[in-house]
Amino acid sequence: MKNILLLSDTHSHIDDTILKYVIQADEVWHAGDIGNLIVTDTIQKLKPLRAVYGNIDDDKARMEFPLNNRFMCEGIDVWITHIGGYPGKYNQAVREELAANPPKLFICGHSHILKVMFDKKNNLLHMNPGACGKSGFHQVRTMLRFVIDDDKIKDLEIVEIGKK
Repeated sequence: MKNILLLSDTHSHIDDTILKYVIQADEVWHAGDIGNLIVTDTIQKLKPLRAVYGNIDDDKARMEFPLNNRFMCEGIDVWITHIGGYPGKYNQAVREELAANPPKLFICGHSHILKVMFDKKNNLLHMNPGACGKSGFHQVRTMLRFVIDDDKIKDLEIVEIGKK
């Protein structure tokens, strides 16, 4: 069983509120637009981190993190990418692979809009944690917490960390 903290779009921002949730997690997953690598370096000092780079990330982030990160966590096939779209409106770069070889959990960031929905066509759960940084059009900073227990995703919680 793993307690996961899912965040995205930090845009170089890390603070004590985010770190309070990092400490409570077993693993932290970052869905891109990290900004300054101080963000991921700080998280990695506290917990294991899985991350991808986003469209605003520089060459240093692109050297450290992949565009797509596909892995198994417990019994769950997970795919994280930054620009992935949503069920019915997936990004062209991932659409074919999702249809041919769908993960059980597909995670992306980019939109700054928190959204969790089941994709019946591809039989997968889609998650976007919104944005926990202070840059962008979003009004409330958000993250997601959930538990992966063998082949089940459960105890999903939206974390609102205040206005930006």
